[in-house]
Amino acid sequence: MAMQAAEIERLIKEGLPDAEVHIEDLRGDGDHYAAHVVSRSFVGKSRVQQHQMVYAALKGSMDKELHALGLQTSIPEDA
Repeated sequence: MAMQAAEIERLIKEGLPDAEVHIEDLRGDGDHYAAHVVSRSFVGKSRVQQHQMVYAALKGSMDKELHALGLQTSIPEDA
């Protein structure tokens, strides 16, 4: 089952409340998205740690409804 962009955004914002989240449906199929997430929570974290934080916020959706997510993360100063 496909996942809606609004649900991805909701989950990320729930896990990272200060995040600015921009989601793009790359194919229009609800399975392939790109996400840009900007959060102060990422300060001092490596890119891998930042991505892990976003994946944790998605609560396992990457293994189920969400097929592909291109992820870009940054802190506000770098956005």
